[in-house]
Amino acid sequence: MNSNSRVEIAVGLFLVLGLAAFGWLALRLGEVSWLTGGTTYTLYAEFENVAGIKTGSEVQIAGVAVGAVAELRLNDAGKAVAAFKLNKSVQVPKDSIASVKSQGIIGDKFIRILPGGDMVNYQPGETIVDTESSLDIESLISKFALGGVK
Repeated sequence: MNSNSRVEIAVGLFLVLGLAAFGWLALRLGEVSWLTGGTTYTLYAEFENVAGIKTGSEVQIAGVAVGAVAELRLNDAGKAVAAFKLNKSVQVPKDSIASVKSQGIIGDKFIRILPGGDMVNYQPGETIVDTESSLDIESLISKFALGGVK
C-alpha cells in the first residue's frame, strides 16, 4: 500500500466515524424514545390566557426548571392549551396548580407548577385542571386610568 491509499483510508474512516457520531447526536437530542427510553413526559393544562408564553418557555417547580412548553393551541371551547414536557424524575400530584408567571415586572413568562399534597400523580398525557391564567397588565392599567370603563 502506498501513502496515498493510507491517507484515503484514514480520511474515509474519519468521515464514517463523524457521520456516525452526528447520527447518534441527532437521535439523542431528538429524544427518540426507542433509543433513549425517553427522558421526558407530556402534561397539558388549559388556561383562559397564556399571553407571553411561547414554545420553549420554562416550566418551574419551586424556582427550578423542570421542563419546557412544547406546544400552544386553542381547544374547541376557545381556551389555550399548553403542552409541556417534564423530566421523568418529576412527579406532579393531582391537586397541583399550574399558573402563568413572570420573571420580575417585565421579565420572561413561564409556567409555575405549585405541587399539591395528593398521593396520586398525573400520568403522561393528562391535563392539569387547576390553572391560573396570565395577568393582563394593559387591562388593569386601563381600568385604573379610566375608572373601570373598558
